[in-house]
Amino acid sequence: MKRPTFAFLCLVQLTAPALAQESFRVELGRDGETIGDMRPVFLKFESRPLPAISPAEVARRYQRLFDSSDEPEVRIDALNRLTNIRDRSGQDVGFSPEEEARVYREVIDSYESILSRGSYSGRLDELLYQMAKAHALTGQAGQSIDRLKQLVGLYPKSDLVPEARFRIAESAFSAGDYAEAESVYLTLIESIEPGPLKTKAGYMLGWSQFKQGPSAWERSAETFLSVLDEFLPTPDSIQNVEPSSVDTIDDTFRVLALMAARKQGPESLLAWLELEGAPKRHWAYLLFDRLADYYAIRGEFEASVRANRAFVRHSPDHPMTPLFMAQIAEVWERAGEPSRVREARADYVAMFGAADRYATLSTSDQQRWQQFSRRLADFYYERGATAFQNGSLESGRAAFSTSAQYYEELAERSESDNALLRLAGDARLQSGEYAAALSDFQQAAYGNKNYEEADDAGWAAVVLVREGVDGSSRTPEFQPDLAQLSEEADRFEEYFAGDHRLPGLTADLASRWLAAGDPERALNYGEKTVKNERASATERYAGWLAIANVRQQGGEYALAERAWNRVLDVSEESTFDGVEADERASIRKQLATAIYRQGEQAATRGDVAIAVDHFKRVGNALPNSDIAIRGRYDAANTLLKASEWSTAINELRLFRQDFPQHRLTEEVSAKLVHAYVASGQPVSAARELMDAAEVVENPWPMKLRAASLFHQAEDTANRNRLYREYLVAHKSANTADQHLEMQTMRYRLIQSGDESVDLQQDLVDQELASQWHSDDTLAWAARASLALGARAAATFAGIELSHPLPASLDQKQRALEIARQRFVDAERLGGEAVRSESLYRRAELYRVLAKDLMASSVPSDLNELETMQYQMLLEEEAFPFEEKAIRLHSENHQRVAARGYDAWIGKSLGVLAKLNPGRYDRSVRWMTWRLEVKDDAG
Repeated sequence: MKRPTFAFLCLVQLTAPALAQESFRVELGRDGETIGDMRPVFLKFESRPLPAISPAEVARRYQRLFDSSDEPEVRIDALNRLTNIRDRSGQDVGFSPEEEARVYREVIDSYESILSRGSYSGRLDELLYQMAKAHALTGQAGQSIDRLKQLVGLYPKSDLVPEARFRIAESAFSAGDYAEAESVYLTLIESIEPGPLKTKAGYMLGWSQFKQGPSAWERSAETFLSVLDEFLPTPDSIQNVEPSSVDTIDDTFRVLALMAARKQGPESLLAWLELEGAPKRHWAYLLFDRLADYYAIRGEFEASVRANRAFVRHSPDHPMTPLFMAQIAEVWERAGEPSRVREARADYVAMFGAADRYATLSTSDQQRWQQFSRRLADFYYERGATAFQNGSLESGRAAFSTSAQYYEELAERSESDNALLRLAGDARLQSGEYAAALSDFQQAAYGNKNYEEADDAGWAAVVLVREGVDGSSRTPEFQPDLAQLSEEADRFEEYFAGDHRLPGLTADLASRWLAAGDPERALNYGEKTVKNERASATERYAGWLAIANVRQQGGEYALAERAWNRVLDVSEESTFDGVEADERASIRKQLATAIYRQGEQAATRGDVAIAVDHFKRVGNALPNSDIAIRGRYDAANTLLKASEWSTAINELRLFRQDFPQHRLTEEVSAKLVHAYVASGQPVSAARELMDAAEVVENPWPMKLRAASLFHQAEDTANRNRLYREYLVAHKSANTADQHLEMQTMRYRLIQSGDESVDLQQDLVDQELASQWHSDDTLAWAARASLALGARAAATFAGIELSHPLPASLDQKQRALEIARQRFVDAERLGGEAVRSESLYRRAELYRVLAKDLMASSVPSDLNELETMQYQMLLEEEAFPFEEKAIRLHSENHQRVAARGYDAWIGKSLGVLAKLNPGRYDRSVRWMTWRLEVKDDAG
């Protein structure tokens, strides 16, 4: 196939001259049999210039010095200088490759000796570099790399480090450790200034990433693109590529195209080229061309076309775009696909159909465009006609559409444009593309005043738009609205003012804009209609109807009321065909609405009396109608908003009595509640809510509000009754608000004199189990828990220790545990606020237990000795409980320093004075305590 003549396509075919063999270099193979075997092309190290002296002569003298000296340092220095001369001059001077290998084998021991002694007059970084070179030339690659790594580690600022890093990365690459190679190449690139070495490192970095497989190809692509940016920085650089760089650039294009083909093709190229922050690549077309060629050579023609199209989408204004488009047609010709060839030519025509794009084409390309357009137009017109004859309407419409498009584009560049546009319009009509047909007719009608059939073309445009609005000539692409129809009608009126079809057109537009709800345009066309002497009664009726609606929509309800009366008058004229009963009823409803709106306006202004009068007058215009009932309701509502509570309450009650089944009656109860509350009648409001709650599915929201109103009115009996019913119906809360509400109910019931243990128990249990708390609920529950604990403590204290002692003691300890848990729960709920009381009461439990143990009776069947032993045993049993009591009271005492003194701490001090008088029964009691973090002093 024919391909664009790109400058670089010639360059990449150049054969690089053979490079001189170097003693220390990197040379990697070309492609392998699989993608995993692919290797980068040969990388050449450039030489650095020397001063204008004879490098060969200097090298010969250093070579003689090396051969004649027995001193390791001298020989090493001479060898270093020979290497530097060769590197800088770029000439093959000094030892031959065979001699150099021999020489380095001889001096390896000298290197090691010098390095181990640590004394060297020269640069140690150069010494390490030469050692690495010696190891490399003697086949000891691993040791060579070790020396290079040593050089990098010890002398990171040495000018030899960049090359050392490059060779370390090379070694990793050659060993197949591509991730390591990538890391070292990256480090090298970040550490050096732009130059040949950095470019080569970037190139090898891309290969290192590529060799890691598809998962690393995104990084590889980004790297290779950067390499191309360096090789081809400007558009002119494509024409001036160094011969030594041709293979490398070509190889970079090759691997990028290959990666793209193995991934998502041109989409991958686009993704790589359009990365955020990426520069605009002037050479991108070469990359797409390479990918397209790759596909075409493999017989993947669709993929090749896709690649060409991708470039066109990516760079539609590129100078090479026409050639890429032409190349698509050539690909399909090569594939033997005539239909696709035609499609490609159509794409070519479409792309350059615009005037500015067409102007960018060369003369030959413009001729090709015109040739393609005419051939395509004729082909599709003939195909459409044939399809219609065969009954294939769908395919025929498609063909006519395509034909019309080409004729239209040709008309822009033809002197006989009107004829072509008329032909195009006809084709558009047959294809069902009404928007395009309209445009063609408009241009034919108004583009040339000398066109004899201009009025009919203009009317055809009006009719076409009207049919589009009506839906008979409507498609997804052609959906004109009334604005477009009005525009078309206004244009027709401007050009053809004496046309006999105009009155019917303005009447029709008045009705349409009325239905569409555009007051300004409806009024405009309505006034044109009623002022036109040729307008019929039917047309004037439509005009007045539009005027009435406009006035009403504009809020001019007094004018609207008069206009609606005019509509009714016209409808009764003898020349009018008559109005249906339902239409007349609608007109009267609009009249009633105008009166009703006047009431709304008066209410908005605050004219309560006028508003109420208008609302009641609605019933005169349309008796027993829904709007009349609403007028009654709004009259009451207006009084309500004006805070005329007594009158509003009476009107609302009367409305509910007169219209018990009307939907608005459902709202009366809520408004009555509002009126009662606002007028200071909370009990009446609550009773209204209770009545309303009887007829709803979920009465509790209303009942709870009623309970709140009873609470406000201090009607405790009714409030508490509702509280108890609610708590019976709802065992637990589902939300934080409900939890607070239920706890408040329990607290108020308790406060109002209901000392039910169950209520206190529920208050505590619900707070302990809940995930929601407030300061009030916690405090209430804490106090309830303390009260329960005090009751349990009294029960505990009332249990006597009798024989058999184990049984009664066990009963008493269980009672103690119940009381203790109550106090612990209180502390858990109330925190520091109740801790002093909790500590005191818990300590007293243990003290009472110890006291009761000591006071328990001695069995009567014991002798004197046994009685003493029994009492000693009781003391041993009681002593730990007394100790716990002392420790808990002491803990309460210790709170003085942190929390201050309170009555419960004072009580603990009083008990301590009795239990431990030697320590606590003193006049001075402020002491420093060692706190013990143990619950119940255990």
